[in-house]
Order: sequence, then structure tokens, then C-alpha cells
Amino acid sequence: MPATANTTKADVRLGVDIGGSGIKGALIDCVTGEMIGERHRIPTPAGGTPEGVSSTVAQLADHFEWSGSIGCGFPAAIRSGQVLTAANISDDWIGQNAVELFQEATGSPLVTVINDADAAGTAEMAFGAGKGRSGLVIMCTLGTGIGTALFQDGVLVPNTELGHLFLSNGLEGEEYASDFVRSNEDLSFKQWGKRVNKYFKTLEDLFWPDLIIVGGGVSKKSEKWMPYLDLNTEIIPAEMRNNAGIVGAAAAACEGVQRR
Repeated sequence: MPATANTTKADVRLGVDIGGSGIKGALIDCVTGEMIGERHRIPTPAGGTPEGVSSTVAQLADHFEWSGSIGCGFPAAIRSGQVLTAANISDDWIGQNAVELFQEATGSPLVTVINDADAAGTAEMAFGAGKGRSGLVIMCTLGTGIGTALFQDGVLVPNTELGHLFLSNGLEGEEYASDFVRSNEDLSFKQWGKRVNKYFKTLEDLFWPDLIIVGGGVSKKSEKWMPYLDLNTEIIPAEMRNNAGIVGAAAAACEGVQRR
């Protein structure tokens, strides 16, 4: 999507979505959430080491000839820029300060790093399905696992790992109801929808949210499984789709979000 005619450089950030298989980036108009030009993807280096990932983020910055503020969605819990966990990347990341590594690699003095699910949720709250919504909103991404982002009146509560909640059957939510499980066990959408319902009922009982937003590729097929949900909470598909991580990372950089 093109930028608006009124876009200024002060409104633009480089958003980067770091995943286990690919690292994607694009310049984002933080006023509208729109991409400026095309996004660019580089395969994640083998092993996903700090050196390899940092170098790839620098390649993205070079691709866009960008030296300004950068926002990165990262597959880990992040506190004050420090990596606390590692999912689909090297365990060597644990204990590293991702902000400092990306600043050194890119030469950018302003880098913001947040959890990747938090980035996707930030995009939905700012520009997508959660825009203008108040109260307690939970974004759930159903994919290889279950990623979550929690917002109270639009304010992010960072690093929630609600996919690891234990259900009454003794399994973690993502062990029972992720999209990977649906595919791996060859479940029908009806069978899987009932499993997802059990997971969301657990969220209801614990958090009493006002809205649940569902992301991930399966959100594009919501008509196949959402009819099997029986919840008291309003639940809707995400709108930002594959660009959510990039847009949300850029928005976080624009807001200066960094958990202290």
C-alpha cells in the first residue's frame, strides 16, 4: 500500500518481523499503518544466532537505505531490551540485549524490540480489528503454537504467554488447540473448533475479556470453525494478516514502547 500524500519522514519507521524461517521488513507510515513501497524478506540464517540475525536486520536496513528509528518484533519475552526466552531461534540469545546488538549492527541510535505476538497485537489495536476498542482485549495467534497479547484500554501488558495455560485435560493450550495440532492430527474444522472453544473458555474464566481477536493464517478461514465456538466473549478475526508483525513493530518504535 502506498503512503498518504501527507506522510512525512517523522511519521515513518522501519518495521522488522523476526521469525524462525524469515526476517521481513518494510517502511511503515505510523499514522495510517500503511506500507511505503514493498516489504522485503531475507531467510533467517541457519541456527538463528545473535550474530546472524543482527547481520540480517542490518541487511534489511541497508536494503531500505534506512538510518532512522527501527522497531523489531522478536520471538521471545523481552524486558528492557534483554532477551529472556528463545523460540525458533538460538538459545544463545537468552541474556543478550537485543536492542544494543541491533543498534550496533544497523548504526541506528533508536531501536525498539518487543515480543512478536505483542507486535501483532499492537498493529491490530492501532489499525485493525481492535482499533477504538476499550476494556480488556486479548489477541491470540493460532499457528505453530498460540501467541497472545493482552491490552487494557489499549495499553499493552507485555510478554504474556497464555498459550501455555494448562487446560482441564492437563494439556497446555497450544498442545491441544494450535493450528499445528489441527494439521498434525488431521482434525476436521468442527473437531478443532471445539478444542479452540475449550481454550478460549479457559481464557474467559481467568480474564473475562471484552474482546478476543484471532490471528494466524487460520483466521482467514474463520467461517469454517468459528460457528463451533460457544463463548460469552465477542470474538472476531484479525485484519492485519501477514503484515501485522511488521506494522506493530514500527508502531511500537513510533510510540517508544520498551518495557523497563
